[in-house]
Amino acid sequence: MMKFETKLIHGGQQPDPSTGAVMPPVYFTSTYAQESPGVHKGYEYSRTANPTRTALEKSLASIENGTYAMAFSSGLAAIDAVMKLFVPGDEIIVTNDLYGGTYRLFTKLFAPYGIIFRFIDMSRPEILDELITGKTRMIWVETPTNPMMQMVDIAAVAQYAGKHGVLLAVDNTFATPYNQQPLNMGADIVMHSATKYLGGHSDVVMGALVVRDKDLAGRLYFIQNASGAVPGPMDSYLVLRGIKTLHVRMQRHAENAMQVARYLSSHPKVRRVYYPGLASHEGHDLASRQMKTYGGMLSFDLHSNDINEAGKIVERLEIFTLAESLGGVESLCGHPATMTHASIPREIREKTGITDTLIRLSVGIENASDLIEDLRQALQ
Repeated sequence: MMKFETKLIHGGQQPDPSTGAVMPPVYFTSTYAQESPGVHKGYEYSRTANPTRTALEKSLASIENGTYAMAFSSGLAAIDAVMKLFVPGDEIIVTNDLYGGTYRLFTKLFAPYGIIFRFIDMSRPEILDELITGKTRMIWVETPTNPMMQMVDIAAVAQYAGKHGVLLAVDNTFATPYNQQPLNMGADIVMHSATKYLGGHSDVVMGALVVRDKDLAGRLYFIQNASGAVPGPMDSYLVLRGIKTLHVRMQRHAENAMQVARYLSSHPKVRRVYYPGLASHEGHDLASRQMKTYGGMLSFDLHSNDINEAGKIVERLEIFTLAESLGGVESLCGHPATMTHASIPREIREKTGITDTLIRLSVGIENASDLIEDLRQALQ
């Protein structure tokens, strides 16, 4: 069996049969000629399937050790497809610290249709034994969480999900399949915002789902085609290209993030650093067991309670770009309370630790000493 690094380059891939092209061609076509009605070469309309997207989906299934994969026009479109598996009255148990866009999708779009969401702290998976009811249909997990970097024990949650016959879906965007493969730990669905580390170059927006179960895959393929939130062939090509260097990028992301986290943890203006690689992190032991490296994402909180000071710091950064998103080769910084998590009510944000002075960093692959110097001058 191919090792992971080899899968990234070759998994599910083969040279183009018509030309021998090593990289799949970008098929800019909306429709395909048919020999007779309903008789074709596997493609009829590009919403349903496109050869470039198919190549990407085969790669995604391979690197997550799945069997089936579906690409979507964004990460939220992928989550939207998962939610369309359910009907009014169904209950979803959700990690209480999660991406603001996911929270908005759940509470503002699907809750009004009668889907019930229960947001809980999953640091103690055993509480699921009491919380799962006859209405529960799925558990939704982020690990590490966004932006507090909390760790959730995927295998433990999977045991309770399996015991009660409910689905387990894991948002694997922060960790990437390089660091953890949730399907191997018992998850049923893996979700990615492929915009982030899988694409890796801040030049594409895309989402993905990976599963093993044939029936579940069939239901999701139907939703993908019927709803139509699919990516174009050029976007598919860009993410497939990004996947091929995921391992070398993630190694540098993690190395740099550890150095940045250690620097910040000793800075007098920093109250706390949230990074699983630090021994002080409450999820450090779990991260050491569950992940290959500790990833490239971290957050830190200031001693000051002044939101203006946080704003001045992120504005003074020169190498870290103040911008939404994460996972690109360049370092980015963000202020969750006013950016990625602004859609979450303040009182709920603060319960999970998202204060007005919390700053989130996506540590890129630049020279680590340059990144630390940039933080030094901004904090000075």
